[in-house]
Amino acid sequence: MGSREKFFEHIEKGYTTKGDFITMGAAMLDGEAVTNAFVKVPLKTLNRHGLIAGATGTGKTKTLQVISENLSDKGIPVLLMDLKGDLSGIAQPSPGHPKIDERHEKIGLPFEASGFPVEILSLSEQDGVRLRATVSEFGPVLLSRILDLTVTQEGIVAVVFKYCDDNKLPLLDLKDFKKVLQYATGEGKKEFQSAYGRISTSSTGTILRKIIELEQQGAELFFGEKSFDVEDLVRIDEDGRGYINIIRLTDIQDRPKLFSTFMLSLLAEIYATFPEQGDSDRPELILFIDEAHLIFKEASKALLDQIESIVKLIRSKGIGLYFVTQNPTDVPDDVLAQLGLKVQHALRAFTAKDRKAIKLTAENYPISEFYDTKEVLTSLGIGEALISALDEKGRPTPLAATLLRAPMSRMDVLTQSELEEAIGKSKLVKKYNEDIDRESAYEILNEKIEKAQKEAEKEEERKATSSRRRTTSRRSTRMNPVVKVLTSATFIRGVLGVLKKVIR
Repeated sequence: MGSREKFFEHIEKGYTTKGDFITMGAAMLDGEAVTNAFVKVPLKTLNRHGLIAGATGTGKTKTLQVISENLSDKGIPVLLMDLKGDLSGIAQPSPGHPKIDERHEKIGLPFEASGFPVEILSLSEQDGVRLRATVSEFGPVLLSRILDLTVTQEGIVAVVFKYCDDNKLPLLDLKDFKKVLQYATGEGKKEFQSAYGRISTSSTGTILRKIIELEQQGAELFFGEKSFDVEDLVRIDEDGRGYINIIRLTDIQDRPKLFSTFMLSLLAEIYATFPEQGDSDRPELILFIDEAHLIFKEASKALLDQIESIVKLIRSKGIGLYFVTQNPTDVPDDVLAQLGLKVQHALRAFTAKDRKAIKLTAENYPISEFYDTKEVLTSLGIGEALISALDEKGRPTPLAATLLRAPMSRMDVLTQSELEEAIGKSKLVKKYNEDIDRESAYEILNEKIEKAQKEAEKEEERKATSSRRRTTSRRSTRMNPVVKVLTSATFIRGVLGVLKKVIR
């Protein structure tokens, strides 16, 4: 038996699955696809998270597109974070191309062009379904992690939330939170001190500065109402296909703090909302986080710990997280260790640092008798990748250099008119895009302060009126003729003179 036949059996055995699956493409040997040697990933293990990595221009975005399309076809909703603005074309079918037909002939799969049900979401002022969350929904712990606060400052944040709970003050947006902080060390200082203890002015000042820093990255657009219900991410269309939710993030690439804030709040809300799935045969929702290094770039130790905890726990809810980045080293080791599916596109060895990164990347993959992993990593072409997945029993599959299938949808963005049409059809736009600014902590405390000031002014006026009356009363008494006579010096001397005579 030749090595090609042996390799085919090796792949066929390693990627056999009894349950449902998605097909990534055909395994390659010596740079050529082995037709019908399909690389398949069981749906059962897709909630074990994953990584799509590779140098710029090697096909990461198209791989993300392929996986999303196949999940949608299986009735599994997807959430894509589109930082480069090149994913909206999923809504339209591919126009086709001879090279696509040639590729699929080599793989052994027919090519069928198709558009997919898409929902356009927005974190900023861009068109689409507005994503918002209230400060209360964040809670004191998560908000403190995002602001990178000290233990003392975290305690103050917890007290603010407790005060608002005790006094029925809704914390909806950042101006609410800032107002309560200012009140705690200003007009409400005595009230806070008697109920919760003394609050340091310097600590509240530091917290306020960090909130302002977050606001400068556009967070005021994110905090508020109407809060987005994460259940709306798991919708199925009338044909049984999962919606592909695309968050337009092209205008926040230079605002990593806002990006990580949004990501953590979303994951925390999903974890709190979705029920435990146990050992399910399919995931409930898959999230793809493009340009993942933006999450970790400026993250504090506390924030990284929070992310790692969520990655570990959220898969029990049937949620899969897929990080898309240029190099696996962009993802912290503790997170990388949690990722079951790895799709590694080509890496380029231009510098000593690049060669070191390639060596480290190769060590993350199973040893293969058919590949020199370090060599393959630098020789992969566009639309080719090294793949290692998990089988249905959670074991790593054989390493496979793979000729990836082509996206069924358009590999380009929607035109402006197509985008407007897609947004115009959305039921969620009507649900979430109304601006709501109901009475909350900011308005209630302002009213309370204003009322206290008016009462103080009335009290001052009452005291002043009382003082004027006393003064007038004294003046009136002094002006009385009888009093004037009785208190005159002549009268007093006369009385004293008479008394003296009597005594003698």
